[in-house]
Amino acid sequence: MIVRDFHKLKDTSRAVSDAQWTSVRMLLADDGMGFSFHITTLAAGSEHTFHYKHHFESVYCISGHGAITDLASGETFEIRPGVMYALDQHDRHAIRADEDLVMACCFNPPVTGTEVHREDGSYAPALAD
Repeated sequence: MIVRDFHKLKDTSRAVSDAQWTSVRMLLADDGMGFSFHITTLAAGSEHTFHYKHHFESVYCISGHGAITDLASGETFEIRPGVMYALDQHDRHAIRADEDLVMACCFNPPVTGTEVHREDGSYAPALAD
């Protein structure tokens, strides 16, 4: 059994951030679960473009308000507490945070914790074991 406290992890190397977002990696690849689990906060007023070409991601909004746009179709969806989205087609997308967005995120394959977003908004492919 793995038990971790977000409040204890947020000041460790498991908290990865830049000026507009913070991601606390609660589960990583080396935990052996087959997915990673993160609590990510996007700062109010920020906009992000991501394209996880090598990962599937599902996201559940815990708090805040914003929108996600599918960049292929142009369709925009409201993000608010209780809304989940899944990037089941490696969808290139943009997220706008009207308020701080706090979201629970799962990645498959799991991230290792050292990834950084590349220029195109993706992470590098996961390495095989």
